[in-house]
Amino acid sequence: MLRHAIAPSARYTKASNDVIRHPRLNSDAKLLLLYVQSLPDNTTFRPLSELAQKMGIKGRAYQKAKQQLVENGYVHEWRSQSDGGRWITEQLVANNPLAPDQAVRLRNGTPPLPLPAPRPPSTHSPAVGAPAPRTAGGYEPVEDHSDKTTPHPPSKPSELPKPSEAPALSAPSTLSDPKRPASTTEAAQLARAERVLLSLRHSRRELHLGVREAAKLAVEAVKWLERGLSESDLRHALLAERPAEGVRSAVGFLRYRLAQKLPEPRTPIQSYEPARPRELIECQAPGEKHTFRPLLDETECTPCRLAAANAMYSEAPSPEPDHLPWRERFARINATPTALPGEA
Repeated sequence: MLRHAIAPSARYTKASNDVIRHPRLNSDAKLLLLYVQSLPDNTTFRPLSELAQKMGIKGRAYQKAKQQLVENGYVHEWRSQSDGGRWITEQLVANNPLAPDQAVRLRNGTPPLPLPAPRPPSTHSPAVGAPAPRTAGGYEPVEDHSDKTTPHPPSKPSELPKPSEAPALSAPSTLSDPKRPASTTEAAQLARAERVLLSLRHSRRELHLGVREAAKLAVEAVKWLERGLSESDLRHALLAERPAEGVRSAVGFLRYRLAQKLPEPRTPIQSYEPARPRELIECQAPGEKHTFRPLLDETECTPCRLAAANAMYSEAPSPEPDHLPWRERFARINATPTALPGEA
């Protein structure tokens, strides 16, 4: 294969070989990623879909390209609800794949992690191959050497940094309570609380917090989330009732409000276990044998008891009408003797 390339002297963008040779990115995804990388800083606030439309990538082609970039760590998105109820989508595009926790650190303005120390040079004589590239953010670039042969074997796994030696990426778990390690659930709750505290500066500039300040206050804010409140409820409680004299210290004001307005813990809902139905028993009433399910301790079913009561009422003798004059009936009612006319 022959190749002739002249590097431009100006107005060019350096593209990573990992992006150009990525096997799981199609041409639309690669072009979109390189296009965003070439934009000036004052145009990065536009949504990714609008930038894709300028390149002619629309509809299903854009959705497929974006999905590939998200799955491979080049695009990250966060959706949040503002105080007015509107949903806001934040997007982060990186030219190197990032893990979710690394993307959160960049979004919150956390200083980048320190780079590991470079590996010592090879002790073989003579040294073979070029020096290995440095790792950035815990990601080791992988070169595709399938189209050429190399005189030395690939790097051994032992040369890579061990997981236990890698720098911690979860800021809330290390800054909130260093005495005990936080579980995965606790770390997620602390990250949610810290995200709410850091977002307050978008509504009130006087509530601007640093990363370490938010991590310390997240220990108190996570109690709200553990009691069933949502992130929107927590944000509304911290922003409501603005003091007339203003806020002198954002840390002191938020610590006082988190402690004083902490809601009561929700009582757990008692589980209701329905009573098991009684077993079927045989009806003791005369007639054809059948079974029924009693409610209490009855031995006859409801239809048989109603039939017996109706039969008893129909067989009872009806009282004879009393054919007495009204004077005698009135006297009988008043229990006084009466005299007929002419018996005086």
